[in-house]
Amino acid sequence: MVAESVRTAYVRVMGKKNILICGAGIAGPALAYWLREGGFAVTIVERAPEPRPGGQTVDLRGAGRTVIERMGLMDRARAESVDQRGLALVDASGRVTARLPADSFGGEGIVSEIEILRGDLARLLYEATLPDTEYLFDDTVTGIDQDADAVTVTFEKAAPRRFGLVIGADGPHSVVRSLAFGPERDFVHPIGLHTAWFTAFDGLDLDGWFLMHNAPGGLVASARPGRLPGEIKAGFSFRSPPLAYDRRDTAAQQELLARHFAHVGWEAPRLLRSMRTAPDFFLDSMGQVRLDSWSRGRVALLGDAGYCATPLTGLGTSLALVGAYVLAGELAAAGGDHGIAFRRYDTVLRPYVRQAQQLPPGGAAGYAPSGRLGIRLRDLSMRSMTRWPMRNLLAAQFAKAGDIALPEYPLAADHESGFRRGPANV
Repeated sequence: MVAESVRTAYVRVMGKKNILICGAGIAGPALAYWLREGGFAVTIVERAPEPRPGGQTVDLRGAGRTVIERMGLMDRARAESVDQRGLALVDASGRVTARLPADSFGGEGIVSEIEILRGDLARLLYEATLPDTEYLFDDTVTGIDQDADAVTVTFEKAAPRRFGLVIGADGPHSVVRSLAFGPERDFVHPIGLHTAWFTAFDGLDLDGWFLMHNAPGGLVASARPGRLPGEIKAGFSFRSPPLAYDRRDTAAQQELLARHFAHVGWEAPRLLRSMRTAPDFFLDSMGQVRLDSWSRGRVALLGDAGYCATPLTGLGTSLALVGAYVLAGELAAAGGDHGIAFRRYDTVLRPYVRQAQQLPPGGAAGYAPSGRLGIRLRDLSMRSMTRWPMRNLLAAQFAKAGDIALPEYPLAADHESGFRRGPANV
């Protein structure tokens, strides 16, 4: 009986320090890094069989850039960044109608000073968590059962386990959110835009620019440089109400795009041909995730799972990095008391999320105008972005990336001075 009481007490103490994160993209490993700094034991479960390579470019801007600097990863991020001259709009014949250089708005414009492939940033964060973080690849969570002391988690492949906390960092279609909070339709709010991304290698000369072509009907075709020679990161977007399609049927999704863009000019036909053999084709609807609370008991949400802003804002990476830093910091500051930590996480982060979720002027219609007049007005607005009064309006939009005063937490490490604050008292 005494031995059983000791074992139970041990589980209660150690279980509070043992945290499961679902998702090994950007938010999950960033959280794991800071939790380890705070003295927590971390396991990450990821559906993919290994860290996902490639992907499209993401921005390091504002407070997200500050978090990467505090992790001591900025030099490596800069070394792996993609060299892009900026954004240029082109017409059906390929003539440039407007440009916005990457150094506009202090390097915090539509194309930021530091753009890195999502897979490259995820790999940097993954490597920064080794060897102290346990990874369960090629698996996912299938059940969450909370009690007073911990959470019993069942997996698709691994045996059930007990964790003090569970964090869903598994994107806008979060499994953790569905299990602990409710169905996706209650929290994901479509903005009327679908986008496909893929990688192409077909010799298209971009001259270092992110090229974007708008066509009537709310259609957008784009191509931007990748990190490797000859690598192109292509995209197709179209405005539409929610569509029912099989997310596992890539061929059907590609046919859907081919029909939408069959009569679009510029390099759209060439990119459509490359799409058929792309190794990383991905199609999804754009939607914002909104919840009144990011926690339920011992379960909390992070990044796109809790507050996806959509790629139109350019702030998804900043939200993931800043959210991870704040969540880990509040858990450390609260000595592992998740009730206090989750409330503080919400208090500190929600104003930043609220600002970040404000779409650029025009929203989906501004990004993908329906008619020729709207396209001409979009070109005109792009040419005016660096002049008054458009400059002031856009500067306020881009400034949202840094619109938070990052707290100092007991987990933070100053990598330049070599000084490290002590671990959390858990």
